[in-house]
Amino acid sequence: MSNEISLVTGGNGHLGNNLVRLLLAKNLQVRTTVRNSTNQEPFKGLDCEVVEADITDKVSLRKAFSGVTNVYAVAANFSMWAKDPKAEIYDNNLKGTQNVFDIAKVCGVKNIVYVSSVASLDFTKLPASVNNGYNKDRRNWYYNSKNDSDKLALTLGEKYNIRTIVVLPSAMIGSKAFKLSYTNALVLQILKGEIPVDTNITLNWIDVNDVATGLYSAMEKGRNLERYILANKKHTTLQESVQIAADLYPELKLRIPRKVPKWLLYAVATVMEFGSRISGKEPLLQRHYLDMFYGLKQDYDIRKSVEELGFNPKSSKQALEDALHYLKTDWLDK
Repeated sequence: MSNEISLVTGGNGHLGNNLVRLLLAKNLQVRTTVRNSTNQEPFKGLDCEVVEADITDKVSLRKAFSGVTNVYAVAANFSMWAKDPKAEIYDNNLKGTQNVFDIAKVCGVKNIVYVSSVASLDFTKLPASVNNGYNKDRRNWYYNSKNDSDKLALTLGEKYNIRTIVVLPSAMIGSKAFKLSYTNALVLQILKGEIPVDTNITLNWIDVNDVATGLYSAMEKGRNLERYILANKKHTTLQESVQIAADLYPELKLRIPRKVPKWLLYAVATVMEFGSRISGKEPLLQRHYLDMFYGLKQDYDIRKSVEELGFNPKSSKQALEDALHYLKTDWLDK
């Protein structure tokens, strides 16, 4: 086993936990952070060090980063809605990024692979590419946070002379999950027949293990201060996604959702947003989300990742089929 310690922040999350397992399989010494160390289920049987730390708390991070060579900055607030989205999503993600790099500098970390998101890409020209610049649409606080955290990571990496590689995953799905991510939850909704209409919002499915492999390759091969998209080339529509599930499990008798006009979806979203102010729960549909994504084909130029990192993900269809099988077995049928 290598004496160099690789640190994964957010090791109990979907991507973080799969990355921890991959690094251990590579015979690397792994440390991971969690905000609450009482839940050890994600690390059962894993020979890794688990440290309680929060990316918004510099004191806890300093202990976690001590003696570390490589950092995989995975932990972040992945939420599309909050009562106070600027404070709870945007400010926390920016502060967390600042803290990770500040403490990495103090502790002598040499390399950081920073997990951003395709949310930080400019979608005005498709396929979306890292060469097109950053997302100029400022209507969603999560998207704003990934956009600005991405820039901040590169700025701090250069300032602190830390080799920094930024990776941008799309909609990660699949095993192994100890809690449902936003995207895995959507796949489970498909299995449950809870997609009443097609909102004309497309997905770009990617297997979480392919993303974890992409992160490892970025650490090994990625060029300093470069960005790499970890996605599939082509999008999948909501109707196509439900059809794949229906073909795979005919016994579920899933109905293919029909498309409805944007004006009707907009009206429904207005009512849902009003209800969320009373209930405090995330609305299933939001107007600004429709404005941003209705009819958008989430296609990506992944040539740079393929050529420089050797990125070779399974197809979106295969990723979805595998996720459906996993979620049906481990979540739906329990």
